[in-house]
Amino acid sequence: MIQDEEIVMHNGNSKMSIWALSAPISTALILALLPSAVFAEDKINSGDTAWMLTATALALFMTIPGLALFYAGMVRSKNVLSVLMQCFAITGLMTVLWIFLGYSLAFENGGSMNAFIGGLGKVLLYRVGVDSILPGQTIPETVFMTFQMTFAIITPALIVGAFAERMKFSALLWFMGIWLTLVYAPVCHWVWGGGWLDSWGVLDFAGGTVVHVNAGVAGLVAAIVLGKRKGYLATAMPPHNLTLTVIGASMLWVGWFGFNAGSELAADATAGMAMAVTQIATATAALGWMFSEWISHGKPSVLGIASGAVSGLVAITPASGSVGPVGALAIGAASGILCFLAATRIKQVFEYDDSLDVFGVHAVGGIVGALLTGIFCAEFLGGVGFGDGNTTIKDQLIAQSVGVFATLIYTAVVSFLILKLLDIVIGLRVDEEQEMQGLDIALHDERGYII
Repeated sequence: MIQDEEIVMHNGNSKMSIWALSAPISTALILALLPSAVFAEDKINSGDTAWMLTATALALFMTIPGLALFYAGMVRSKNVLSVLMQCFAITGLMTVLWIFLGYSLAFENGGSMNAFIGGLGKVLLYRVGVDSILPGQTIPETVFMTFQMTFAIITPALIVGAFAERMKFSALLWFMGIWLTLVYAPVCHWVWGGGWLDSWGVLDFAGGTVVHVNAGVAGLVAAIVLGKRKGYLATAMPPHNLTLTVIGASMLWVGWFGFNAGSELAADATAGMAMAVTQIATATAALGWMFSEWISHGKPSVLGIASGAVSGLVAITPASGSVGPVGALAIGAASGILCFLAATRIKQVFEYDDSLDVFGVHAVGGIVGALLTGIFCAEFLGGVGFGDGNTTIKDQLIAQSVGVFATLIYTAVVSFLILKLLDIVIGLRVDEEQEMQGLDIALHDERGYII
């Protein structure tokens, strides 16, 4: 506090006095040097805001162009534009719906229903102005809202890979719009908006359950409801352009630093550790998948190492603010190996047509990361601890399991009901002739390549 005659400064246990600095320029200098002593906790911090603006751009970069190119390279050439179009259209649709209703349902206080869903007090961003800031934050609410919007964009976009090459474009738009409102927004509120999973103590720093289990389970349900592609298992359907896929995976890797480290909502030590463990887990998972494939099939593949990297990104997402380097190595190794098995062995056994392995990478990776967070957040394993002296690894594992199973069951049931309703009303799948022709021509009257 600045007084007329002295400024009192505290440094550890020492205390010193500086006698009167009456000149205004001196006062301004002291204020600049001691922001924590003169500003309230909830005031906007320019450093935090600058970082979050960057993190938001990185997180959007994950969907377009990152995810769009990653998926586009893995489909057949006759469907490359359809996947790019779906990711692009979802980005536009989710943006509008997030402004209109999604943000309010996810993060506004829901009154008596707050354990399950947010309220309607911020529909159309009512009262979200230039100067608004949420309690306990140091960034404008507009930045927080936009950062969270990028999560609401990429989550439904991830689902696209499960039913690629066979869904009507109109059905996709209807499904994604309803799904954001009835599935994503409630689950987001449960975990991050003060809902019941938050009160259970579920740890999900950047979206293991909210984003990846949510999208992976919805993708599997959609793939099963729509049925297999024509010729699936009888006809080879290899990726048409792995160069695009590797470029997309590389963009995802870079963009994910904004996704994970940005979830701290501040430029601080936790964000720094989140960035470090993201890199460690991703690299480890890429190698884990590569070596698993090498042992299993005799050769490592480009698609395999790219998929492994994404599985590591997925798995470290819920843990990135809670674990240290040892935890990141363990989570990366586990996700690389287990996601490889899910995308190959499990898929072969059950013969479901998850076109681009959304369930195998995102649901399985999200589950692995969510559960292992409950172990490796322990301080003796390099994590941040459990937050109080009473919680044990067993307690945290129970909480993490509740979060996973609640998300899995709710998402599966509601996604199934939405899909079946849409199938009755407008139909979900293109006809056989359109599917054989390719969705680029059949639905958009364009070609990805000039032949």
